Amino acid sequence: LCEDAHSAHQAEFGCCLIKTFEPSQGVRLPRSVLPPQLGYLEAGDIVRISPRNGQVWVMYRRNSPSNSILLTERCNSWCVMCSQPPKKRDERGLIEDWLDAIPLMSPDTSEVGITGGEPTLLGDRFLDILRCLRDSLPTTAVHVLSNGRMFNYLSLASAVADARSQDLMVGIPLYSDIAWQHDFVVQTTGAFDQTIRGIMNLARCGVPVEIRVVLHRVTVGSLKRFAEFICRNLPFAQHIALMGLEPIGFGRTNFNALWMDPMDYQDPLSQAVEHLNDCGMTVSIYNHQLCTLPEHLWQFSRQSISDWKSIYVEECAHCDVQHRCGGFFHSATEGHRSRAVSPIQNHSSNS
Repeated sequence: LCEDAHSAHQAEFGCCLIKTFEPSQGVRLPRSVLPPQLGYLEAGDIVRISPRNGQVWVMYRRNSPSNSILLTERCNSWCVMCSQPPKKRDERGLIEDWLDAIPLMSPDTSEVGITGGEPTLLGDRFLDILRCLRDSLPTTAVHVLSNGRMFNYLSLASAVADARSQDLMVGIPLYSDIAWQHDFVVQTTGAFDQTIRGIMNLARCGVPVEIRVVLHRVTVGSLKRFAEFICRNLPFAQHIALMGLEPIGFGRTNFNALWMDPMDYQDPLSQAVEHLNDCGMTVSIYNHQLCTLPEHLWQFSRQSISDWKSIYVEECAHCDVQHRCGGFFHSATEGHRSRAVSPIQNHSSNS
């Protein structure tokens, strides 16, 4: 997206998308005007326009802290709470579009995520994306979301180490220290062993790893013991993220079977966080509102919900700590919220 056709012409683009039409003296460049419903876009943002139906897909927003690169919607797991269930669709040209788009991204971009589906299923094409990010955005942090199972192959872990940006981390979900429990959550027999070997292989190759745990009925019961397992067996993990359930996709389909009000797991959550912290590990709580957490855990809570899918509800308008709280997923309707949701008042913003 360009401010005007003249700036696009100077950048040697073949065509451009502009916010408002203004005659450009001496510039003969194919250009389209941004439709009103995309008026939030700004110069430097990147969109993909389908030549078949004119559909516009926003690929990148220059001023957003939540940019991600969706490489595929295919996956080799079938997690019971997956927010973006696997799909089989025609993805031809998608990688090429990203390889064209990445060099257009601002060098000031602080972080880019790589997500799916399962990105590692793409093999060499996944590595092509990593190399493109490394070469085009050398100072940008890259956060890869993967189930970790393909890193069971040491050759892939080693290839990622060779292709990666200087600041790259792989976030891998691990749901239990008991193999069958993890395998049940991801609905794949043998996944626990593959994931553990994958995490070990990445560490062996010097690739930083984050452990991600979604909290629900299956995972909360053994949370303290699981924290002990992580400290004892995965002490090299750079970050541990304990995450609230997102009520969309399979997370909504299986909501009644999985959902636990955060008020009902405050004790095991506190015990796990305190144990991880005491072991010197960096631990964060994601996707929880401050009113659902005991105050001693606020220091670990992060504003983790992407800007394009986060909201604040009516109660938040009167809350003294809204500016510190990550709010709710847009998909969290009233039936998908904690009974503890209420404004926190008479609280010093500096405490």
